[in-house]
Amino acid sequence: MDAKKALTETDGDYGAAVVWLRERGLGKAAERADRDNTEGTIAVAIAGDAAALVELKSESDFVAKSPQFVGVVNQLAEAVAAEGEGALDAHKDAVDDLKLTLKENIEVGEVVRFVAEPGNVLDTYLHVQNGRGVNGVLVEIAGGTRELAHDIAVHIAFGKPGYLNREEIPADEVAAERSALEAQTRNEGKPEQAIPKIVEGKLNGWYKRVPGGVLLEQPYAKDDKQSVAQVVGDAQVVRFAQATVGG
Repeated sequence: MDAKKALTETDGDYGAAVVWLRERGLGKAAERADRDNTEGTIAVAIAGDAAALVELKSESDFVAKSPQFVGVVNQLAEAVAAEGEGALDAHKDAVDDLKLTLKENIEVGEVVRFVAEPGNVLDTYLHVQNGRGVNGVLVEIAGGTRELAHDIAVHIAFGKPGYLNREEIPADEVAAERSALEAQTRNEGKPEQAIPKIVEGKLNGWYKRVPGGVLLEQPYAKDDKQSVAQVVGDAQVVRFAQATVGG
C-alpha cells in the first residue's frame, strides 16, 4: 500500500517514488530518536598503521546481532580504519537503511581511531557474544611486539581500566580519596605516627580499583601474580581505548 501511494503521489515516477518512500520512512525513524538504545554492536578493524573501533547502537539485542546490522558496523570500522572518521559520511545511507528496515532507534555511538607513531605497534581485541561484538579494545605499544599489544588488549577487555597510569587521575580525586582514607584510618584507632604509611598502602590499593582502575597497576588477567606493568616490561603502553555495549 505504501508503494502504491508513493507511485500515486509521484505520478507513476518510479525513481521519485523510491525517494518519497525513503524520505517518509526517515521521517518516521526520526520520531524514534528519543527511544533508549543501550544495545548495539561493536566492531574493530586494522588498516596499515591505523586501527579503529566503532559502536553502532540499537534498542534491542535481537536487532544488534542480526547479520545485516553486524555487517554494517563491520563496514564502518573498516572504513574508519582505512580513511578516518570522515568516512562515516559515505556510509550514512547504510545506517539510514537499517533505521528503515529494522525500525529501531539506530545511531553511531563511540568512534575511535589510532594511527601508530613510527616504530609503534597496534592491535585490537573484540569479545564476541551471540554473534555480535560487545567489548572492543584498541592498544598502541612502543618498544614491544604485536603479540604483547594483543595480550594487553585482551587484559583491558576484562580488566576495564579507566586510566593508563596514576598521572591521568584528576588530582582532586586523589586528594579527596587520601583525605577519606586518613579519616577512616584515624577512626580505626591507628597510631598517629603510623597513619601516613597505612594511608599510602590503602591508596596504592585504591589505584588498582579506582572506578575503571589504573591499567599498569592492575593484576594481569592471565597471571595475577604480576602487574600489567611487569608484563609490559621495557615496552610502553602509549594509549588504549575501550567500548562496551551499554557501557
